[in-house]
Amino acid sequence: MPTTLTYTPRPSAPRLRLPPGACDAHVHVFGPAARFPFSDTLAWTPADAPKEKLFALHEHLGIERCVIVQSLVHGFDNRAVEDAIAAGGGRYLGVALVPLDISDAELSRLAAAGFRGVRFNFMKHLGASGSVEDIVAFTRRLAPLGMHLQVHFESSLVHALAAPLARSAVPVVIDHIGRVDASLGAGHADFAALRTLLRNTLFRVKLSGIDRISGDADYAQGIELARLLADEFPERCLWGTDWPHPNHHHVPDDGVLVDALAQIAPDDALRTQILVRNPLDFYRFDA
Repeated sequence: MPTTLTYTPRPSAPRLRLPPGACDAHVHVFGPAARFPFSDTLAWTPADAPKEKLFALHEHLGIERCVIVQSLVHGFDNRAVEDAIAAGGGRYLGVALVPLDISDAELSRLAAAGFRGVRFNFMKHLGASGSVEDIVAFTRRLAPLGMHLQVHFESSLVHALAAPLARSAVPVVIDHIGRVDASLGAGHADFAALRTLLRNTLFRVKLSGIDRISGDADYAQGIELARLLADEFPERCLWGTDWPHPNHHHVPDDGVLVDALAQIAPDDALRTQILVRNPLDFYRFDA
C-alpha cells in the first residue's frame, strides 16, 4: 500500500511573529515506522512524520512549546510521543491514548513521562473509545495524577455529551472547536451548545482545525467562530496546528494557519494569553 504524505514539507514562512514561549497545543508524530510500527488496523499507510520534522517545523514557525497528542496511527502504543517528549528538553509534553482498563502503574508511568492528559474519541471515522459514562468514571483515576480529559467528538454529539462530561473529575479539553460545521454560522445549534458548555469553567477548547471545519478556501468561516470563542473565553482557549493533518480532505499550509491567528486573536495581549499563558498554566510547562 503506498504511503500518504499528509503535510507539506515546505510550509510558507508566516508573516505573524509569535510571542516568546508560544505553544502549539495539538500535533501528532508518526513513526518512524521502522522504530515505532504503525497500528495494523489502519486502512491507509501514513508517511513518517517523526519528531525531527516536528521540531524543524516549530523552529520555522517560531513555536517554542508543544503538546503532542497520541494518534490512532499508533493506537495505544504511546512510545513515539514519549520519545519526542524525552527529546524536547522540557518544551514538549503529551496527551496519551489508553484503554479504559489500563493499569494504575502504567497510567502513573505515563504521567511521570510528561503526559498531561488522555484523549478519547467519539468520531464515526475513528470509532468510539468507550461509553461516555465509563470515560467520566475513568476520570477519577486521572485526578490524583494531575491529568486531564481530552475529547474529540462529532459536533452533533455536543448536546448528548454535555451533561455527562460536566461530571468529569478533571478538566475537559474539547478538540477542534467541537468539529462544528463553520459554514452553518455562529447561530447554529451545535456551536451555540458548545458556547453554553464553555461557560462551565471545567472546560477548555482548542482553536485548532479551522481548516477542517471551514467550507471556504481561506478558512474565513472557521476563523470567525474561533475569534468568537477567543473573545468570549480568552482564559480557556488553546491553539494548535494539528500537524501532520491526518484524515483530512486537503493538505494545509502551517504558515497560513499561524497567520490566521492575526484574525482569531488580533490583539497582542489576547494572542499571548492563548499561546503562552494558557498552555503554560494548564499543561504545567516549566516557566
